[in-house]
Amino acid sequence: MRRYGLSDGQWEQIKDLLPGREGHVGGTAADNRLFIEAVLYRYRAGIPWRDLPARFGDWKNVHRRLRRWCEGGVIERIFLHLAADHDNEYMMIDSTIVRAHQHSAGARKKGGRIRPSGGPVAD
Repeated sequence: MRRYGLSDGQWEQIKDLLPGREGHVGGTAADNRLFIEAVLYRYRAGIPWRDLPARFGDWKNVHRRLRRWCEGGVIERIFLHLAADHDNEYMMIDSTIVRAHQHSAGARKKGGRIRPSGGPVAD
C-alpha cells in the first residue's frame, strides 16, 4: 500500500457510498479513488491546498469537490459507515490539530514585561 493511498480493501469498503457510478453518463466515479487519495494526501501531509501535487489534478477542483461532498453529507456517510464496522472498532476517526504561525514561537509580546523567575541572578 502506498503511504497516502488506499488499499484495495479500503477502497472496496467505501466506493459504493460515493456519488456517481462507473458507466453512468456524467458520473465522476472514474476518478473518485484519485480524488479520495488527493484528500487523504493533503490532510495526512498537512500541506496547503495549493501544494497538492499535480498528479491529483487542479487543487481548486479537488477543494471544490470536497466542499460539495461535505455539504452534501457524503463525507459524513463514509465516516458513519466506517464507524459502524466492528473491524474498525479501534480506529481514530476524529482528531484535533492546532497549528501555530511559524513566527508565533518565541515572538516578543507587545507591552509585555519580563518578570524575574525567582532563580539566582547572573552576574
